Amino acid sequence: MKYIQLIGLTLFLTGLLAFTVISFLGEYTISEAIVLDNTKDIHQEKMKELLEPMYGKEYSSSFSFIRELNQQVDDFNSELKAESKWDQVIWDDYSFPLAKASLSSPVQNHPWLFLLVSIGLTVLGGLFYNLPKFKGEPEGIKNNGIFHSKMKNRGWLGMLTGSYLILFYVILYWFPAYMVNLVWMVEPLSLILSGNPASQWFLYGLIYTLAILVMGVRMFRKYKGNRYQQIRTASVMFFQTAFAFLIPEILVLLNKPYFDFKNIWPLDYSFFYDYRIETLTSSGAIGMFMLIWGILLIVVGVPLFTYFYGKRWYCSWVCGCGGLAETVGDPYRQLSDKSLKSWKIERYLIHGVLVLAVVMTALTIANYFSAFSFLGNVTNQLHSFYGFAIGSAFAGVVGTGFYPFMGNRVWCRFGCPLAAYLGMVQRFKSRFRITTNGGQCISCGNCSTYCEMGIDVRWYAQRGQNIVRSSCVGCGVCSAVCPRGVLKLENGPEEGRINEMPILIGNDSVKLNA
Repeated sequence: MKYIQLIGLTLFLTGLLAFTVISFLGEYTISEAIVLDNTKDIHQEKMKELLEPMYGKEYSSSFSFIRELNQQVDDFNSELKAESKWDQVIWDDYSFPLAKASLSSPVQNHPWLFLLVSIGLTVLGGLFYNLPKFKGEPEGIKNNGIFHSKMKNRGWLGMLTGSYLILFYVILYWFPAYMVNLVWMVEPLSLILSGNPASQWFLYGLIYTLAILVMGVRMFRKYKGNRYQQIRTASVMFFQTAFAFLIPEILVLLNKPYFDFKNIWPLDYSFFYDYRIETLTSSGAIGMFMLIWGILLIVVGVPLFTYFYGKRWYCSWVCGCGGLAETVGDPYRQLSDKSLKSWKIERYLIHGVLVLAVVMTALTIANYFSAFSFLGNVTNQLHSFYGFAIGSAFAGVVGTGFYPFMGNRVWCRFGCPLAAYLGMVQRFKSRFRITTNGGQCISCGNCSTYCEMGIDVRWYAQRGQNIVRSSCVGCGVCSAVCPRGVLKLENGPEEGRINEMPILIGNDSVKLNA
């Protein structure tokens, strides 16, 4: 079995290396026709004039091409800004479409081949590595040396992995022009699914989905014998593949609005943006259904399902962010900070993001119905700030890139506004709780070690206290790793669910379930 794993690791690293190297292939040559085809009507003449010095020149790398392209536009914009001619500034970033159209590389001629030797080998290697890993081991999960692992306990392999993830997300969100080769690689697949050319987001969606599927197989092997964990893993794999990736693309192929039926405001923070509302209301019956569906999920679906099942129905069974955290991020779940300081930061930060999302949405709706006479362009600036700071930097770069540094639920624990909304319902009006049998607890600490949300589960278990925390996502791993069956996930009557005994920490008295 070790030889199979070694082959898998070799294939994985080969595919990852190919994926990285592909970005540097090819040459770039821009022309007037390319500029006209890939810029907006209002900017075509000026962009054609600005980029004229670049016409016909061959650039051997994306770095030299994008540097000169941006320099031409930046010089023009700087002059206008100095003269306070803000209405003439070219705010749009055309580097990605122009770089994609100007590229000439072997990837364009053989996309399926490059897809196979990069993402294909990575997926195959991951399967080869994970499938035999847990064969022959007894059922049950053990604290088996994770804190001595260079990958799983902030060792040099973990640091290297985290750095690679952070770099990938930074390029994806803010410098996508440097990955046009990778986008060309998935172009045929995008044309099949949606009929549209591929973008960096299609590439990301494909990688995201495949990562959940491959690491989901690992979860099946790791949690064999635990029916709850296996069904939960199958659920997140299904919802990511069908609802987050395939169905939205097929809707576009059918000339319908791109729509993820499981994405809920305020996680889907752009749901009430004017362009989204106008797209849905102008798309006939299906568009109105999508709009009403989204609103019903917010005001009816979330409180109703959370009342009966806790926030686990979404965070651990449906959500794509949770799906990635539970599969790809599972090896790092023990890195979550269980300190009181971390808990305090968590409460202020996640509810602060929720307040920001609510305020932004309220201003957006008010401005929309006042025909933009209320705040004018201010809401667009607020959207840009939220998209950059929360939607990109927090949810993407920190939320996923920090898995090897802070555990797998950094975004879910500290930043997700929907998790905050679900958590408030779960804390104050829900039937869900984790019950404990303190008489059976041997204080092994497995439950606290593996809690991805930073809850000191052992503290509750030692005292036989029900665990009712707004942050708990009901993943059930604490119960799965307990060798004595102390912990149990339950949906029962609300009476007796919350114990009012305080936690005594130093000289402070903190409510147990605050």
